[in-house]
Amino acid sequence: MRRHAESVGLAIEDEVPPALLADGIEPDTLGLFSGPSLRDPDAGWSDEAPLITLFLGPLRDYAGPDPAAFAEEVRRTYLHELGHYLGLEESDMPSRDLD
Repeated sequence: MRRHAESVGLAIEDEVPPALLADGIEPDTLGLFSGPSLRDPDAGWSDEAPLITLFLGPLRDYAGPDPAAFAEEVRRTYLHELGHYLGLEESDMPSRDLD
């Protein structure tokens, strides 16, 4: 997993930016994967690099005031988005405890 994670950029935002909201991303989104996945047959030809973005405001709201719960939710959200890079679909996440 670490080798794959090193191939994906990481961005941290306080909130979901207006441009993403305009594209239909919900304001309470915890994280977002963008770019080609490993299963994308055109990944080698894409100009877009794979990127995981974590949204701290929604993560704080979801986790509540407990710092340990926040840290755990950041970890789970990161792994969830990394799963998308690996080619997993939303339906694959519950069986991996990443829903």
